[in-house]
Amino acid sequence: MAKENKAIEEKVSDDPSSKIEAIKNLIFGENIAAYNSEFEKVKKDISSKKKELEDFIEDTRKELNQAIDNLSTDINIRITELEDNLADKVDMLDTKKVDKKTLGDLLINLGEKINQK
Repeated sequence: MAKENKAIEEKVSDDPSSKIEAIKNLIFGENIAAYNSEFEKVKKDISSKKKELEDFIEDTRKELNQAIDNLSTDINIRITELEDNLADKVDMLDTKKVDKKTLGDLLINLGEKINQK
């Protein structure tokens, strides 16, 4: 049995990671399980916060896209209304405008009437 312990000790002393484990056990001892538990809690908390942030970002992205769509629709409606108003104004001006030929004929007729009197 003594030979087995020496063999295990030699294997432990040859392996650098086992030396680190031995030092860690000496320093932290019984508290290592508590530290590991705390680290796991912190990891879970970080993971849950990350998930919440990702969900919040996704919700915000959806809201922004909806707002952009609404704004785009509103702008298109307003542009259409402006185009319709402009077309109405052009039509109104066309009806009020007298073309040059008609104006010339009217002035000739007026001149002839004045000449006849």
